[in-house]
Amino acid sequence: MSKEFEMKVAALRARHEELLSRPNIKKEWGNGIYDRYEYPIVTAEHTPLEWRYDFCEKDNPYLMQRIMMNATFNSGAMKWNGKYLLVVRVEGADRKSFFAVAESPNGIDNFRFWDEPITMPEDVIPATNVYDMRLTAHEDGWIYGVFCAERHDDSQPGDLSAATATAGIARTKDLKTWYRLPDLKAKSQQRNVVLHPEFIYTDENGKIVNSKSSNSKCHYAFYTRPQDGFIDTGSGGGIGWALVDDIENAEIKEEKIINARHYHTITEVKNGEGPHPIKTKEGWLHLAHGVRACASGLRYVLYLYMTSLEDPTKVIAEPGGYFLVPQGEEYIGDVMNVTFANGWIADDDGKVFIYYASSDTRMHVATSTIDKLIDYCKNTPEDGLTTASSVEKIKALIRKNR
Repeated sequence: MSKEFEMKVAALRARHEELLSRPNIKKEWGNGIYDRYEYPIVTAEHTPLEWRYDFCEKDNPYLMQRIMMNATFNSGAMKWNGKYLLVVRVEGADRKSFFAVAESPNGIDNFRFWDEPITMPEDVIPATNVYDMRLTAHEDGWIYGVFCAERHDDSQPGDLSAATATAGIARTKDLKTWYRLPDLKAKSQQRNVVLHPEFIYTDENGKIVNSKSSNSKCHYAFYTRPQDGFIDTGSGGGIGWALVDDIENAEIKEEKIINARHYHTITEVKNGEGPHPIKTKEGWLHLAHGVRACASGLRYVLYLYMTSLEDPTKVIAEPGGYFLVPQGEEYIGDVMNVTFANGWIADDDGKVFIYYASSDTRMHVATSTIDKLIDYCKNTPEDGLTTASSVEKIKALIRKNR
């Protein structure tokens, strides 16, 4: 290696290390619900240099990027061996997404990718693209990754944009070796499917019961988002709930909508579950995304709701409006005006790390606590679905503050 080439490599590595080790700074003057941070936590530039550069001077004398990375977004998340892990959707310049693990010691900065991306086994029919993994450490002892598997819709051979979506399912014990299960079978297309972390038991009448008994039946439970097409929800009414008896041959035979879409709201076009819900003493805490149309396209925002511990299909709190939206530079990216989350981590001390992507380009973190999020859910007014209702709620708050 020549001295000049060696110096270029050293400068490149020093610049990369400066990015990886940069401390993140909490922003001042938030909304009291959560704290945001100054810098994105994972970007395309955070990917290892060895994924992008050939460091052999003979083969790459100009030190060019041989494989370029376009974006890092929509990451599943979990705490693992004391580290905060993201299973990141990394998109290359070729538009193909893949999964890779990035870990941090504190959850807000110093995220570093593991040496190699995840090798995800194929289903019977190989997928063209896979993305947006939700992680669930299930009580059966496995860690499950549920993700979108996209393929060309061969029923429309003349349309190169026609696609189909199914929920891919894989499981692991160490986040390194993954075992692929058959894709989830469903009557409709499914792009946002999440595995509930606990078994669900039902009695002989199909009613959910609190515990296992001699005559109860055990199920896996999925949060679903039925769609008529790859993009359009069509008759799909919102976030669904479905029980599955065999995770190794998962098939949805019946879905129940538990969080519906509504006209002229943040969920008008579609909505979908984010990560699996967090269990709290007050109920299951859910993070979801809502989509509406606007002049610049589709606007994706995040919102919260809560369901009952006794019956996870029963909504017990549903704050009106959005919870988190793009701010500042977060509006700008490959797909503008988007926040999307499919990963969060609740620490034992009650702190919650909310991992969200902005504009399909980069990853961020916001931090809150279980108590704050419950308070927000229980004490924020619901959407009354009319202007008159919204005004009355504001006036009621004004009167209270007098």
